Amino acid sequence: MMTTLASSALSGASIDGAWYTDVTDFARHTHWLNGIVSAWTSYGLALFAVLLLAALWFARRAGAAAITAVLCAGALTVVAAVINVVVKSAVAEQRPCRTIPSSFTVQPCPAATDYSFPSNHSVVAAAAAIGLVLACRLLNRQWIGVLAVAAALVMAVSRVYVGAHYPHDVLGGLLLGALVALVGYRLIHRPATRLTTRFTGIPARPPLAGASGPAGTDSAADAKPLSSR
Repeated sequence: MMTTLASSALSGASIDGAWYTDVTDFARHTHWLNGIVSAWTSYGLALFAVLLLAALWFARRAGAAAITAVLCAGALTVVAAVINVVVKSAVAEQRPCRTIPSSFTVQPCPAATDYSFPSNHSVVAAAAAIGLVLACRLLNRQWIGVLAVAAALVMAVSRVYVGAHYPHDVLGGLLLGALVALVGYRLIHRPATRLTTRFTGIPARPPLAGASGPAGTDSAADAKPLSSR
């Protein structure tokens, strides 16, 4: 009953069906691009796994806070995907390729029980991208975050191009993924960093160049101003 009501309340075609058909009509006339976009939309999420691994590699010498931030990015991406499954089932919006059967699609239309809102690809891409942006602030590797955000936006557009989603599906997915990453990071990063430091012995921040002591702090003598020596 709830599924039926939710489905009736949200008619994708009435929201932005015209935009959807504009994009798919463009795809109809750009066959040279269809194979590239189809490959990206099918396998592009693997790039985010590569970027997470690259960030983790750079985080090795950046301290427990950076390592934890990258791990949080990966964990929150999984959390976002799980939350999206729940939201999708609650909304139960039919795919545009079913509600607008005359539209052109690059890929076969998913099963009727594979709902449309929000786009799972967009949720995962946005959660990973925002998580990487937050982590890369501690790594001084901002290019990873920039690349991830660009890839997430291209992923979202590709889902409409191939005919799998309405524009509002991918926009909702980007917002949901970003929200989970931002809120989750704020809630768990600090306590998770303390746990990482406690169980691994890795300091939260790397020692400063030329510093002494277990946490990279200067010795008591070095910390005194010259006038007091």
